[in-house]
Amino acid sequence: MPAGFVARPLDDATWVDLETLVDRPGGSIVRGCWCMYYRRSGPVSISAAAAPANKAQLRDLVDRGTTPGLLGYLGEVPVGWISLGQREEYSRLRRSRVMKPVDDADVWSIVCTYVDKAHRGKGIQHRLLAAAIDFARDNGVRLLEAYPVDKPVRSHDDFMFFGSRSLYERAGFHEVVRRSPTRVVMRRGLRRREPRTR
Repeated sequence: MPAGFVARPLDDATWVDLETLVDRPGGSIVRGCWCMYYRRSGPVSISAAAAPANKAQLRDLVDRGTTPGLLGYLGEVPVGWISLGQREEYSRLRRSRVMKPVDDADVWSIVCTYVDKAHRGKGIQHRLLAAAIDFARDNGVRLLEAYPVDKPVRSHDDFMFFGSRSLYERAGFHEVVRRSPTRVVMRRGLRRREPRTR
């Protein structure tokens, strides 16, 4: 695992770091989507032409006090991003054949994880997920859900924004339903953090 890793919530102070991260080579899908695709139920484009509108909508969420995800850093350099929030915030998930609700449980969803091309293969994604688990727990979340890819041959890195099954298994998630040969719904229960004693 890389030394000096830290995760910070996306807010007004860290917004420019997200811009820096997705502007680098390898960030074209994130740069087009800005993690808005699953937040909207109507027609949504993730093309370069649609990027300014998607970016503005994510920025509006931040301006209204929503924390739509975490940025991962090595030192002061932004190297990764993970997007999560209350499942009901992602209206497109309700209509998804693969990711529709399993039950009526109160769940937070992880819909995107992205690592800078120059820093892939260094364990950053695992650290981002660990930080997301802590962030969810600190916000009172008791159940966290993800929708990873599960197939014998790895997809191109650009299309692994949901993460792999092994990523989530290593973090304690388990499969709850499979509606596709290559995709699963996985969950992890979260306990309240016990107060430290002196």
